Amino acid sequence: MTVLDVLQRSAAYLAERGVESARLNAELIVSHVLKKPRLRLYLDFDQVIPEADLAVARDLVRRRGRREPLQHLTGTTGFLNLNLQVTPEVLVPRPETEVLAQLAIQNLKEAPPDRVPVALDFGTGSGCLAIALAQAVPESEVHALDISQGALAVARRNAVSNGTGGIQFHEGDGFAALEGRVPVLRRRFSLVVTNPPYIPTSEIATLEPEVRDYDPRIALDGGSDGLAFYRRLALEAADWLRPGGKLMAEFGDGQASALKELFEGAGWMTEVVEKDLSGRDRVLIVRPPTD
Repeated sequence: MTVLDVLQRSAAYLAERGVESARLNAELIVSHVLKKPRLRLYLDFDQVIPEADLAVARDLVRRRGRREPLQHLTGTTGFLNLNLQVTPEVLVPRPETEVLAQLAIQNLKEAPPDRVPVALDFGTGSGCLAIALAQAVPESEVHALDISQGALAVARRNAVSNGTGGIQFHEGDGFAALEGRVPVLRRRFSLVVTNPPYIPTSEIATLEPEVRDYDPRIALDGGSDGLAFYRRLALEAADWLRPGGKLMAEFGDGQASALKELFEGAGWMTEVVEKDLSGRDRVLIVRPPTD
């Protein structure tokens, strides 16, 4: 079978099974198997695919048809200019989170020249936010925290492969893990950045299969109303920020008003609610009560 034959049949197979952008998915799978850029496939439509590669491609297409995420099949995903490993241990980074990363990078770059910016990625997962910060602002000191040992293993590998091996990783449940191991960090962060679980528990069953069945539930489940982790942050994060510091948090559709009320009720000052590329409210930026 030629490249064109495989692309056409694979795209039809995936479309029948409800996979969005079926043709693009087919192209990315074949590109991955043949180890060539996706656009190169258009120049090689008549190339006959070796039987061994064809068997691998068929298996990956079948798995994608069962709605296994493409990123799990290829083992990698892009985030800003990073190439990240992803496994079932971590949430697949979303394009929306790139907005949060860019805002956080801008904030660290604006730090006073006489102070080293110190950032914490709260719930780092794949490490996408921490690595983006460390790469874009190499003079910064970046810490990354997660409760999942498996996620931290992925994040550490991603840090090394993207040239940011200096990130300091911490395993544990929230700020208590930092206090027990590195109490010197209290009041030192100029920025806490987070993309916490924010899906209400009852809504997880309604998510797309790629998310519902393959992303780790611990990275999705935000409690009965989706705001459980933000309540912890509103109560605990201020003690870890230096004067003038900020908290930047991604949140879900329709949660902006409730989050502003939650943080302002705890004494925080809302600086701004930023929108994502689709125009939806997506990132809350607040200053702690002590400011």
